[in-house]
Amino acid sequence: MAALCAPSIVAYSRYRGSVMAPQAALWGRDNRGAMLRVVGMPGGHDMRIENRLPEAMANPYLAIAAQVWAGLDGLARRLEPEPATASPYAGAAASAALLPSSLGQALDALAADGVLQQGLGEPMAQVFHAIKRQELARQAQAEDPAGWQRREFFSRF
Repeated sequence: MAALCAPSIVAYSRYRGSVMAPQAALWGRDNRGAMLRVVGMPGGHDMRIENRLPEAMANPYLAIAAQVWAGLDGLARRLEPEPATASPYAGAAASAALLPSSLGQALDALAADGVLQQGLGEPMAQVFHAIKRQELARQAQAEDPAGWQRREFFSRF
């Protein structure tokens, strides 16, 4: 899901831990460091779940679709969530699945995920991967990667 929810190269600098952003696939009650943040009291009219994985540059349709596909897969396989975490950067985070630390890693994980590949469909999956791999190649060829990022992203977004 990371590649669809955080499709830019710069997004992965957030997933370093201790910056009120997730670094592992964990959930917690009113905890900004958890990937899924449950806010409000059970049964309350203000209760909600925030997914803190997506970034502002994500295509909202792809990000929401990825969550729906993953949720349906979890329901079909009757997966049970781990207990909530109170400290997402220590202890429980060590045993949880870490989020990718780069767009390249996220694309590799997406390519290996049969559920998301099926959800995207082969043509869309191929196009998405090709575009993102070209983006990574352009950054790798830049003499000044930080300057390239500023030109690439700040002027567009």
